[in-house]
Amino acid sequence: MFALVDGNNFYVSCERLFRPELNGQPVVVLSNNDGCIISRSNEAKALGIKMGVPYFKVTDLIEQEKVAVFSSNYTLYADISARLMNNLARFTPEVEVYSIDECFLTFKGMENLHTYAHYLRESVIQNTGIPVSVGLGPTKTLAKLANKIAKKSTSGVCVLDTEEAITKATQIFPIADLWGIGRAYQVKLELEGITTAAQLRAKPEQWIKHQLTIQGVRLWHELWGRTCIPLKEVLERKQAICTSRSFGKLTSNLYELIEATTAYASRLAEKLRADTSCATVLTVQLLTNRFRKDLAQYNPAISLALSHPINNTPDIVKASVKGLKSIYDPRFQYSKVAVIVTGLIPEQEVQLNLFTEWNGPKHNQVSELLDRINQYYGSGTLRLASEGFRKRWAMKRENVSPNYTTDWGDILRVC
Repeated sequence: MFALVDGNNFYVSCERLFRPELNGQPVVVLSNNDGCIISRSNEAKALGIKMGVPYFKVTDLIEQEKVAVFSSNYTLYADISARLMNNLARFTPEVEVYSIDECFLTFKGMENLHTYAHYLRESVIQNTGIPVSVGLGPTKTLAKLANKIAKKSTSGVCVLDTEEAITKATQIFPIADLWGIGRAYQVKLELEGITTAAQLRAKPEQWIKHQLTIQGVRLWHELWGRTCIPLKEVLERKQAICTSRSFGKLTSNLYELIEATTAYASRLAEKLRADTSCATVLTVQLLTNRFRKDLAQYNPAISLALSHPINNTPDIVKASVKGLKSIYDPRFQYSKVAVIVTGLIPEQEVQLNLFTEWNGPKHNQVSELLDRINQYYGSGTLRLASEGFRKRWAMKRENVSPNYTTDWGDILRVC
């Protein structure tokens, strides 16, 4: 049996964890630059606030209903996610972290799955404070389906362990909510009169293959309890890594763009080292605001082949700033810079170039020092000078919460 454990309204739950007075109150979390609503409490949903709606469109409703508003704090959410996943790993050795708030588990040879699922949920809530829903099924697709049903139940648990339970669940489950069915397939299936998972399940395999290709056939088999999507216990090595965030304001200032590029490139280098990968190609892209029709648009990009595979901060930053300067045009107002690395290879498979200078050992030592100090004292404690201090370009975060679990200065004090 597969289980899918999902944190309920995860970003909101993380904020409420340290603000218990907000339990039972409407709460929303905003995207980067406080642009759109990306997480809502059940109370906020009941007010009619939609997922993804621009914040400025519901400001009046939020003020009228006294909705608590938070800017996104991904540092906090990532740390709480790690604690959640570590707790789940106590219940079975076979675990797949599917997203920041979702985790697949497998239970083999276990009896009393209903009791165990409730025990798992209660233990996780007690240990982390994050409310979760638990869905169990013989395949990952059915576990995902069960989890959506569990979210709407008072118990927070749904177990599809019999054909009768699976049939009953699929009969009421909308095709639009089925894992793997996107908007285009939803429209296509509804035109064929298929509106529930049971109706899709009832179709012949050949019809599914013709209408939905091989991916749809796998989905169809999964709905019948035949495993086609295995558990991924080992994460696949990334093929590319990107760091990019919108600025808090438009800017054409080269020095501000260099600061932002340095900050993003430094973060990118940290991600590379965490993945034990080295990059062979680096791309820098500048973007203007495509929604500002009154401003000229310019979205240049450049890819640089690196002379050596690298993951150290000084070399990544140097290459990024070089790329930025080559595409920069002072006539335009920029809203975002993106730094991307591709052609990733494992650290232990790096081959050097005999015909170019290599300062890897020295720069690697600098990067190791950066990592050690920042891990101990907090992210950004030690950084390259070109990253700047004032950061006028930094994204808008007017309602950001403290980093309660990752910054010594933000740890709650109990008097």
